[in-house]
Amino acid sequence: MRFTAAFLPAVLAAASLPAAQVAADANKGYRTEEGRARVAATLGAHDREARQKPRELIAGIGLKPGMTVADIGTGVGFMLPYLAESVGPKGKVIAEDIFPDFLAKARETAATHKLTVEFIHGTERSVRLPAGSTDVALVLDAYHHFDYPAEMLASIRAGLKPGGRLVIVDFYKRGFRDPDHIRLDDGDVADEIQKHGFTLIESKPFTENSQYMAIFRRK
Repeated sequence: MRFTAAFLPAVLAAASLPAAQVAADANKGYRTEEGRARVAATLGAHDREARQKPRELIAGIGLKPGMTVADIGTGVGFMLPYLAESVGPKGKVIAEDIFPDFLAKARETAATHKLTVEFIHGTERSVRLPAGSTDVALVLDAYHHFDYPAEMLASIRAGLKPGGRLVIVDFYKRGFRDPDHIRLDDGDVADEIQKHGFTLIESKPFTENSQYMAIFRRK
C-alpha cells in the first residue's frame, strides 16, 4: 500500500496521540462539578453502610493495628472512619482522589470523625503514594473508573511495601444494569492486574453477589 504525501502527516499525528481512555462510559457523571455533586450524594447516602457492609469488608482484607492503608479513589471518604478504627492510633490512613471537590468532602468526613488522615491529590495516571509506604491499598468501586489501568497499577505497586496487598472491591460486569459501565468482569480484572506485578491471593463474592472482592499481593 502506498501513502500520499498529504496522508502521511495525518498518520504521524494519530500515532503521537495518547492511548485511548478506557472508562469513558463509567466516567460520564464525573466530568462536571454538578455531576460529581450528584455522585457524592450517592456515596454519602445514609443507607450506604447497609449496602456496602464496610465492617465485613475490613474483616476480609486483613488490616491490623499499626498498618498503613490507602483508600484509592476515596470519594467523600466513606471508608475513612472504618479504616482508621482498624489500623488504630499507631497506624496511618491515606486518602487519595483525583478530584479536589471529592477530597474536600473527604476532609469534612475526617474532621467530623476527628480522624488523622493524609490526603493525596492523585491524577488519572498515578495515585502518587510515597514509595514503599503502604501495607494495603483499597480500591473500592473505583477500578472500573481507571482510564489508564496499567499506569495506575504501576503507581500503586510502587507505593506498596514489598509483599503489600492490593484489594479490589468492584461490581461484576455480568448482570450489571449498564453493561458498558463496567469495563471487565472479575476474571479479566484478575488477569489484567496479575500482568502488572501482582499475584492473586483470593477472589470471592461480596455484598450478595453484586460485587466481588479480589486480593492481590505485590510481587
